[in-house]
Amino acid sequence: MAASALRRGLFSTVSKYNKKHAHRILSVADSSGGFEGYRPRIQCRACGLSGGAQPRRFMSSRNRPEGKILETVGVFEAVKQHGKYETGQLFLHSVFGYRGIVLFPWHARLYDRDITPPMSDSKPEPPGPHGSKEVKGKTHTYYQVLIDTRDCPHISQRSQTEAVTFLANHDDSRALYAIPGLDYVSHEDILPYNSTEQVPIQHELFERFLLYNPAKSPPFTARDTLKAWQEKNHPWLELSDVHRETTENIRVTVIPFYMGMREAQNSHVYWWRYCIRLENMGNEVVQLRERHWRIFSLSGTLETVRGRGVVGREPVLSKEQPAFQYSSHVSLQAPSGHMWGTFRIERTDGSHFDVRIPPFSLESNKDDKAPPAGYTF
Repeated sequence: MAASALRRGLFSTVSKYNKKHAHRILSVADSSGGFEGYRPRIQCRACGLSGGAQPRRFMSSRNRPEGKILETVGVFEAVKQHGKYETGQLFLHSVFGYRGIVLFPWHARLYDRDITPPMSDSKPEPPGPHGSKEVKGKTHTYYQVLIDTRDCPHISQRSQTEAVTFLANHDDSRALYAIPGLDYVSHEDILPYNSTEQVPIQHELFERFLLYNPAKSPPFTARDTLKAWQEKNHPWLELSDVHRETTENIRVTVIPFYMGMREAQNSHVYWWRYCIRLENMGNEVVQLRERHWRIFSLSGTLETVRGRGVVGREPVLSKEQPAFQYSSHVSLQAPSGHMWGTFRIERTDGSHFDVRIPPFSLESNKDDKAPPAGYTF
């Protein structure tokens, strides 16, 4: 009997994914029938959205009973409790539901502020900067992946599909470019499956990066172009630190990335990208209303930023659609700094509470090479 893998909301993951077939449900859940597309733009400090109307993508639910389509994509494999997935592993994202394929792993340090350190006989350490406690990191595996472009319209309300950005290599120190359909996925978010298709993922880089080899398992191996691209862009793709904290069942995960340095008006400007995921771990429906950031630079400046929502949105987090993920950028006139803050969350009864954003460091690479001008093959 075929099992269904359905994400919560658009795709709700079922627990018995070791059955015979993997299915996906594509749900036009929005009563307006539209999904709002996102294009990367230069954003103001701490994820303020730049001006300009956002393009919209519309889907028709004609001939779609209950707005859903059930589609077989392959056969589920056992989830790996230990070890890592190899290059070429097909998967469904357990939260956002898209089809993807693993390019290569990253080993990050996860700083989880929800984990209480073991008690010791020594005196407790005093709180760290900004009233924060000391947190020890543990090694955790993430994966660089390609997203199937057929699924991008269905997840654009919950996760940006053009969130991996680079500094453009020309005179405009604020110009960015994006590689669509790239993502970073935590090991526990991978639901592995296999397929008999030679091209099971639709993405412009799939056949440039991967070669079908039925003698291998998984049957997709890295081409030399993928290895060269990874080596060339390693400093700007590398995922090293992950920060996580939960407040009143709302978990916030932050991953910062150093993007490089540019010269502007006879000074050095250092750029970082940061990816944030908010996830509702409870049953109560809530909505993000405001952001409040504090940005400290090694040059001695402390900046406060307040604003409505994030990236122009005020996402609702419910049991059906519990997560929202976005990326933004920050620049400093110093090689390092810190960021921390809160999100103002509203309950259905109109009351509010603040969710802490775990403090994280902004560190520049010691070997500060020029950021890439683009990806070439």
